[in-house]
Amino acid sequence: MDPLAALLDGVRARSAAFCRVILEPPWSLRIADRAALALATTLHGAAWIVPDEGEPVLMRTGDVAVIKGPNPYTISDDPATTPKIIVHPGNRLTTVDGADITEDLRLRPRTTGDAPEGAAIVASGTYQVSGDVSERLLNALPEIVLVPRPGAQAPIMELLAQEVNGDGPGQQVVLDRLLDLALIATLRAWFARPEARAPGWYRAQSDPLIGPALRLIHENPARQWTVASLAEKVGASRAAFARRFATLVGEPPMAYLTGWRMTLAADLLRSSETTIDSVARHVGYANAFALSVAFKRVRGVSPSRHRAGG
Repeated sequence: MDPLAALLDGVRARSAAFCRVILEPPWSLRIADRAALALATTLHGAAWIVPDEGEPVLMRTGDVAVIKGPNPYTISDDPATTPKIIVHPGNRLTTVDGADITEDLRLRPRTTGDAPEGAAIVASGTYQVSGDVSERLLNALPEIVLVPRPGAQAPIMELLAQEVNGDGPGQQVVLDRLLDLALIATLRAWFARPEARAPGWYRAQSDPLIGPALRLIHENPARQWTVASLAEKVGASRAAFARRFATLVGEPPMAYLTGWRMTLAADLLRSSETTIDSVARHVGYANAFALSVAFKRVRGVSPSRHRAGG
């Protein structure tokens, strides 16, 4: 498993909210659904994504955007257009005065509005994600990722648009998987762009020495890796491997391994009833005491305090 796959495994659509909105100018939607991550595309026309802080971003037909939450933002035909509708969790729609208009605007499942000539059509899906593994990916992204149409995976987005128009058996599962594919394709396309400033762990995946080493760490974090054993696995000298790893990834091999172990342990402590001793062995420590020493050094709190929400 490579680093991106490991991080994306914690950001998967599970009953994701996906909708298609048809809008006639002037229009403006205030997005306040508190989603950690949203993926949007314009199927027709154009739309501005307007964060509360920062510059507006124009999304033209076929472009795909990933928007990092949970802070609210606005999507509109023009950055100056005042929002009249607020989108809440679960695609509930209200006026700015709080009147619920969800059923008034919805023509069929997951579709809001009619399609007069000149309307903009925006399709979007949201993820409710949590945990330190997911946070590691989110921290690598800007507030708004925009992939122009030539780099976006149009077939996937077209399939999403077609599926949201139907109401067949298993539709939610199909939408979830298509949304996962769309997110993966969009992030890969984004990280490949020069302006993305992709994190070191992503850039290093293509390196013939460091890429395999990263996969070894992510596939088996509990193994008692050393710089020497990783170097031997990828066919490099210890010194050359350590130097190249630090240069490409941005930190030494053992620091990266420890950080990944602590990330996995943090999620296990919060998401399961597994004993701290079992968590320790799962991420490569002999016992709860050894994990506690490392966890407190890296995170500043003990595993038990972290589990309790401290």
